[in-house]
Amino acid sequence: MEKSKPVLRLIGTDGNAFAILGAALNKAREAGWSVAKFQKFKQEATSGNYDQLLATVMEYFDVS
Repeated sequence: MEKSKPVLRLIGTDGNAFAILGAALNKAREAGWSVAKFQKFKQEATSGNYDQLLATVMEYFDVS
């Protein structure tokens, strides 16, 4: 059974893709993700456009 998703608060990022990605990567480090999971998330999140970033963030985090 997978652990619950880390909570990621996006309020205040003003829809800025770089701020969203940075907040997600910081939260992933805080949550103690493995290097493999961290790299998989980062690759998926940056492999497309803004919508891809948001979809990936919502898949890996409990977004508030």
